[in-house]
Amino acid sequence: MEVKELKNWIENSDSIEKDRYFSLLKEAEELFGEGDYHFVSSPGRSEIGGNHTDHQLGHILAATLDIDNLAVFKRREDLKVCFIDRKLGKIELDLSDLSVKEEEKNTSASLVRGIAAYLKQDFNIEPQGFEALCDPRVLIGSGISSSACFELMIAYILAYFAGKDETEDYYSGICSRAENNYFGKPSGQMDQYAIENGGLTAIDFSNMTIEQIPFSFKDYGYHLVLVNTKGSHDNLSDEYGKMPLEMKDVARELGVDVLSKTSLEELLKHFNEIRGKLDNDRALLRAIHFFLEDPRAVQEKEAAKAGDIDTFLHLIRESGRSSYMYLQNVYIFPKHQNLSLALALSEVVLKEEGAYRVHGGGLEGTIQAIVPDHLLQEYIRVLGDAFGEDAVLCVDIREKGTCIII
Repeated sequence: MEVKELKNWIENSDSIEKDRYFSLLKEAEELFGEGDYHFVSSPGRSEIGGNHTDHQLGHILAATLDIDNLAVFKRREDLKVCFIDRKLGKIELDLSDLSVKEEEKNTSASLVRGIAAYLKQDFNIEPQGFEALCDPRVLIGSGISSSACFELMIAYILAYFAGKDETEDYYSGICSRAENNYFGKPSGQMDQYAIENGGLTAIDFSNMTIEQIPFSFKDYGYHLVLVNTKGSHDNLSDEYGKMPLEMKDVARELGVDVLSKTSLEELLKHFNEIRGKLDNDRALLRAIHFFLEDPRAVQEKEAAKAGDIDTFLHLIRESGRSSYMYLQNVYIFPKHQNLSLALALSEVVLKEEGAYRVHGGGLEGTIQAIVPDHLLQEYIRVLGDAFGEDAVLCVDIREKGTCIII
């Protein structure tokens, strides 16, 4: 859409963020010149249930959040990409070569290249150069999956140029593969599917069934609160990657590739034998976590559908305890335990009201809390005093996933 038309659309839209749209468009014009501009919005996500079950083809429950990265973009006539993030700076690359680049591993450029490669391979979408300016609200390291948010944004931009703006195709899978194979992180697919689908979403990765559930914590007098404890994920990719790998080590000893294809009963039958072979008790604990957490995610879905908030919160608390004790993704450095402290302070304030647990991949980053109305201000005060006022984020569930706005 030409700039003049786009400005008219912004002015006449119902968006409460008109200033954000106008500011982005004006800055993009100054950077990239005139052209046919469009907006894309990609939200963050909150994992509600199914902590580290996706990479074992299990069940998860996740919510798309009302916090997004918003970008304005336009086509180039060549295959070069210039993506500017207002906080992180510039990404530049040429999509004429879609092969994996070792020197790009662990960079955003690798994700753009990988997504373009898989769009071509899986959907016959040819690569296209573009220029984009992004206003990021999904903070890196905040536990709401800035990486998957970015990946889906790139996929939707490239698909839009191919006339796929109103498609039923899912791009989550190729984004996940780009993260695995181009970026070099052996993560699962939960983040991408949750962000693309929107709302409160239950996913069974064994057969890729996706179910949206109408739900809001506010309807029951609770608030979804994220606390960014400001620990860094830098240099933790290897530790993060050990969680799926150790679970798969146990699965392999049971004759399958992932734990969802076997059972806790089978593990117990061969427990001592596997323990001796692996010589890694943590791998067994992480496997036990999966076998307890996977059905719990299904129970959470059913509780949400039934409006049984007490059971729902109980299950979220149980999920948090399992992650802490068995999955062991709350801390890695004994002297610096931001997540442990945030969970302890949450227990002090909430006691048995609401719920709290590690959020997302863990090790560093964010916890999640479901806080009742009457404790919200006290919770914000206590956790804000510990980690900074900007660390506590009250969010809501957004029904729409990644989308081209216009």
